[in-house]
Amino acid sequence: MRATVLVRPKPGILDPQGEAVLGSLRQLGFAVEDARIGRVVDLELANGGREQARAELERMCEQLLANPLIESYEIELVGDA
Repeated sequence: MRATVLVRPKPGILDPQGEAVLGSLRQLGFAVEDARIGRVVDLELANGGREQARAELERMCEQLLANPLIESYEIELVGDA
């Protein structure tokens, strides 16, 4: 089963990369109100059910993939188990 984890800064948390991109887009003439820069983590999981996979992904995010104090994350499971 494949999984995609999207990690972003939480609202209200300083995002210097997002601010830089926002400024550049505005300088180029684009009407952009906000920009946040995050990251995508694609994983291929070993066999297991969807519930087990989601629980493991939650632990991965809390322990390594995201900093829960300043980042939020979304998990998407792709494929059957």
